[in-house]
This record gives sequence, C-alpha cells and structure tokens, in this order.
Amino acid sequence: MTPTNPSRSGAGAPGGVRPLRADAQRNRERILAAAEAVFAEKGPSASTEEVAARAGVAIGTVFKHFPTKQALLQAIMKGLLGRLDGEMAELAADDAPGEALFTFVTRMVEQAARKRTVVGLLAETGVDLQVASSVQMLRDGIETLLVRSQEAGTVREDVRLDEVIALLTGICQGALHAGWDGDLQRRTLAIVFAGLRASEARR
Repeated sequence: MTPTNPSRSGAGAPGGVRPLRADAQRNRERILAAAEAVFAEKGPSASTEEVAARAGVAIGTVFKHFPTKQALLQAIMKGLLGRLDGEMAELAADDAPGEALFTFVTRMVEQAARKRTVVGLLAETGVDLQVASSVQMLRDGIETLLVRSQEAGTVREDVRLDEVIALLTGICQGALHAGWDGDLQRRTLAIVFAGLRASEARR
C-alpha cells in the first residue's frame, strides 16, 4: 500500500482542511481586496472578470477560490465583519471607554457615506450570508462598547442594545444611499449622540 502524503491529504490541519500555499493565499487576498473595491465602485452588476482584471489574475484563478459571485460576496462580508470586530475590540480596550461607542458609530457612518459598502450590495442582491455567528460576534462587540460607555457615565443607562443597533442601521443606510457629505454626517450624528448621552455628559 502506498503511504499517504500528509502534504496532499491535509493531515495535521484543523478538520483535515489543507492550508493554502503562500502564493495561493496571496492570490486570494488580492482577489478579495480587488472585489471589495470593484463592487463598491460599480455595484452588484460588476462582473467577476472586472475583479480578476483589478486583481491581476486569470478569471480561472478567481473561480478556483470563489466558484460564484455569491461566494465572493460572502467572503468579503465575513472579512468586513472580522475587521469591524477587531476595531471594536481595540476601542473596548482603549483608555477612553466613554467615547468608544460614539467613535465606532462615527466610523461606520463615514465608511457607509464614502463608498457603496458590501453590506448595502448584499441587501440589494438578496444574498444569503449564512454568517449568523459573525453577525452575533458584531452584536456582542456593540454591546460591549455600549456597556463600557454606560459604565463610564457617557451614555444613558436606559439605552438598550436593540435601540443602538436600530439607530446604527438607519443612519448607515441613509449615509449609504444618499452619500452624505462630511457636514451632514457631523450634524446628524450630533443629534443622535445628544439623544444617547447621559445628561451629566452633555454639560
């Protein structure tokens, strides 16, 4: 019997999944970065051919990593959620916890206004993300920022997580579809933040 080659079978990798070679991993990262830029600029009608051209790879390389456009969008979304979770973790560990929630909301609105985010694209195309665990991860991060801000006395104690998420969703959608400029972002967030801030913190 011919002995099994561990490098071919994926032995030793978690769950038996063979890790990507360094060059394949680089191609995957280039494709994801290019796809995020292309879809943000051109919307859901952008083609995988445009993504391949932007990434500098053959279309077959794109399909090797992402067999469908939905698979590509799902991967971008997971990456975006991961980055947002990382930002929230940094803010939660910051020495100024009272401003963490406000800082995160501001960044989200800026991003939504600056480009057509993948979140918006997915909502339009009806893609089933199947990333419930990632969404829950994001929800937990927002809750951490809310609790820390309330403990610091900058956010009203009666503000609830579902209210914060509803506000965040609404203003990001507004900024996304209307392309808010910097002045409108600041004025709108000033009104929202005034409603969230504890009375002592407004003085």
